[in-house]
Amino acid sequence: MTRALGAALLGALIAIAAAAFDSPSLYVPGLGLFLLGAGAWAWVALATQGAGVTREPGPALVEEDEPYPLRLSLPRGLVRAPGGELFEPVLDRVIPLRARTRRRIRVDVKFARRGRRYLQPARLTITDPLGLARSELESEPAEVLVLPRVEPVAASAAGATDSLAGEAARMVAHAAELELDALRPYRPGTSASRIHWPTVARTGEMIERKLIADVDLRPLVVVDPRRPQSPEALDMAVRAAASLTVHLAQTGGCSLLLPGDRRAAEIEPDLRVWPPLHARLALLEPEDGPPLAARVERAGAVFWVAASSTAPPAGIARAAAAVRYLVTPAEGVEGRVEFTVAGCAVRRLDRRANRSAA
Repeated sequence: MTRALGAALLGALIAIAAAAFDSPSLYVPGLGLFLLGAGAWAWVALATQGAGVTREPGPALVEEDEPYPLRLSLPRGLVRAPGGELFEPVLDRVIPLRARTRRRIRVDVKFARRGRRYLQPARLTITDPLGLARSELESEPAEVLVLPRVEPVAASAAGATDSLAGEAARMVAHAAELELDALRPYRPGTSASRIHWPTVARTGEMIERKLIADVDLRPLVVVDPRRPQSPEALDMAVRAAASLTVHLAQTGGCSLLLPGDRRAAEIEPDLRVWPPLHARLALLEPEDGPPLAARVERAGAVFWVAASSTAPPAGIARAAAAVRYLVTPAEGVEGRVEFTVAGCAVRRLDRRANRSAA
């Protein structure tokens, strides 16, 4: 409002000078400036009363490249605004404020990369045609968490992952010994060698041994965010981890080990525990450090998803797994590739590669 008040004050001073020096010719510009400034100030002030910009809250979570509904409401003031503009940072453009401008704006926007997004307030500026008076109104800020995109696994990849349970089962069948983990009620059809006879003799109830290998047959996805070639490489690795986890979970269940976790999270086919893990993947950074390699001792397949395309990490060599896969961004990858997922190449590691990595 500074310019409008300045114009009104200048007009008043000219009128006072006209009266002091008895110069009627100065009355016209003085009165004109005073009315122009005062009128612009009053018009913008009345248009601002009751006006505003309201950003309706959208979902707190959205996947990459999925539509995020942006809804803006522009309540009118006491009088129609003489002019102005609406700036929405999410749209990164200015919408002129005219008589035909809609009072409810609905646009779907998309976020190309994962992570937490702080949405700056939308800003509504009301001004007169000459720009003498100006008033700004802002909406509330918002925040949205962009989740890594879950991409479908190709048919060729599905065939490779479907045979993992059989390979792990054969490995367990030929194991020299299995470590006792716990006891559980007897299940019909269980081998007699699995029955815990001391407990049966003591309680009279049929109890069988539950072996550690029983719970370790599921595929394990390990995420290693260290030393990415670029931010895009880390994003591809995170998308690949999310896509593999969802696919493996839906085909019988799997486990996911993230940096800092002492134990892998078990994910059932109903994906009930997946949403918070998905959110953690959205915030994963190289500074989070390596996964705990000592926690990948299991009989099932291991998918080591790394953001770096360097040599296989030493941690994967310590996994007592039926099969091991190294998943890295596909650019520059050499050797046989089993399949690709989310821009990453999936390579099967043989025993010699694992020993050299160690």
